[in-house]
Amino acid sequence: MAEEKKMNTSGAQLDFVCPDCGGVVKFNLMELEQSDFQTMCPKCHRPYQFDDQLKEKFRKLYNLILAVRDAEPILGDCNVAVAVPAGEVKIPYSLLLTRMNTMITLNLGDKKVDFHLWIEPSSADTFR
Repeated sequence: MAEEKKMNTSGAQLDFVCPDCGGVVKFNLMELEQSDFQTMCPKCHRPYQFDDQLKEKFRKLYNLILAVRDAEPILGDCNVAVAVPAGEVKIPYSLLLTRMNTMITLNLGDKKVDFHLWIEPSSADTFR
């Protein structure tokens, strides 16, 4: 990974709802690189390990996070346009990143699971 692009590894947390009991399972995105990675549901204590295919999807998510971080200097100039009957409304991209929840929906076994992503800003001025 690029020298300055690598983010603080404590700043990329994922969580999902345990399909068995409804507990919230949390882990750090960077922990996946450990060969013995395992996370556990705090409520029912079910252990979770992810196969290589799922880990690769998480790596791609990490790369997406890095790309957004790299684009920070221009995010204030970028907008998402929404067509409405009166014309077009421009929503600043930086506003979307700070006001909307980010998640990735992946198969965990035979069930679709929403993994919620929580990222710490790289600086106090991020997305402002």
